[in-house]
Formats: sequence, structure tokens, C-alpha cells
Amino acid sequence: MNAKDLAALAAELERLLKLRAIPFGMKLFDTVEEMEAIPKIRRPQSVHTTDQIVAQAARLGWTVGITGDDLVGAQCRAVVGLGPQDAEWRSGKAMTGVWYATVEDASAHQAAMQVVPAGRYRALAVAPLASGRLDPPDVALFYATPGAMMYFINGLQWAGYKRFDWSVVGESSCADSWGRALSRREPSLSIPCFAERRYGGVLDDEMLMALPPEQLVRAIEGMHALAKNGFRYPFPQYGIQQDVRAGMAVSYAKGP
Repeated sequence: MNAKDLAALAAELERLLKLRAIPFGMKLFDTVEEMEAIPKIRRPQSVHTTDQIVAQAARLGWTVGITGDDLVGAQCRAVVGLGPQDAEWRSGKAMTGVWYATVEDASAHQAAMQVVPAGRYRALAVAPLASGRLDPPDVALFYATPGAMMYFINGLQWAGYKRFDWSVVGESSCADSWGRALSRREPSLSIPCFAERRYGGVLDDEMLMALPPEQLVRAIEGMHALAKNGFRYPFPQYGIQQDVRAGMAVSYAKGP
């Protein structure tokens, strides 16, 4: 998938879902030098959360590269495979009494997270999909309202139907989105957590989808098919007290 294809997909995604934030990509690198060779790459001047780095692509349109040293702590590093996932991290001690009542609860949370295995990667970059700078990204991501996400999922399910089962780990829900998508290369939906909203600027009505970029083609083709059947986003309200048969008859010729 070349840069021109990605730019076209990003534009169509924005049009179909009325996105308020920029669709972006994320890519892991074996070496720091590979990441730093990306055209117009920015490197952080301060310590950040991964949520902030992601937001700089989604909200500002920046191309940003990081190593584990640019991230604030073990949690951010571990999710994207840029830091150790050792006994200290797995214990969850840092989150005990903050997000979880006991160390056992915190440890269970750490074990539930889906993360990129540690040891291989040394750097990561994010960039708007339309920029084509990640050539191609490992995963594509976008923020959208719950209604837009449902329509996107309907598009994914139009052909080759599959039921999706997603997780909610709670805090550190980036493990449900980019952690899961990077490690499993599957569509991954999340409800962004406190840290994503406080530090990453995620709005109250936004969810996050992460998936391999080629899956965007499948979803967009599906949404085009749904649009031909009269199903488009945003969903028009019919009325909660109207006789539903006239509306249903448009979609279902034989009636409900």
C-alpha cells in the first residue's frame, strides 16, 4: 500500500465518518536510526506519555518519533515494547492504591494487558496517514464517536462477516487499542482511559480504533455498500413515536 493509497483512504474515512481528528499511523522500528530517517520527523524535547505523542499526530498533524527514553514510565514503554516487562512491571506495585485496591488486583490488571513483546524494537513513530511518511504504518488509528465506530464496524462486517470480541482493561486502555493491534495485527477498539483523556486530549465522546491499514479498504468498501442501501453516518433520527413500518419498508422490502 503506497502513500497515495493511504492518503486517499484517510480522506475517504474522514468524509464517511465526519472525523474531527486526523487518521494517523503507528510504526515500530528495529533501530533508532531507521526511525530518525523518516522525512520531517520530530523528536520530543520533553518527557511525554505515549498518549501525548499520539495526540501530536491526531490533533496537530505532526510526525513524531520516540524511544523508550522519551516516555514517562514503565507502563507507556511496556505497551509498545520499548521497555522491560519484568517482574517489577508485572507486579503492578506502581498502580496499587492508585487505580487498584490491592497488589493482587494491580498484578491481575498488568497480566490482562495486551502489549508488544519486549526486546526487538528500539523506536516508534506516529504520523498522519495522509503524509505517507511511515511507508506503510504497522497500524492505522482514528478517533471517532460511538455512532461512527459502529458504522465503521458495520463496514468491516459487510463481507466476510466476523464477530468482534474486544476487551476493556480499564486504566492503560491503550493496551486495548494500539497495544492489541500492534501485537495481534487485528482491528482493535477501545474506550480511551483517564490518561488518554487527561494527557492525550481525547474528547469525552471519542473512542479509538486501531487496525492494519489494509483493513481500511475492507471497511470503506463495506460502508460504500451500506450507503447504497440508504445507511449513512450520521444516522438520521426517525422519531420515537412514529409508526416504524414506513421506515423499515425502505430497507426491508418484505417488511419487518
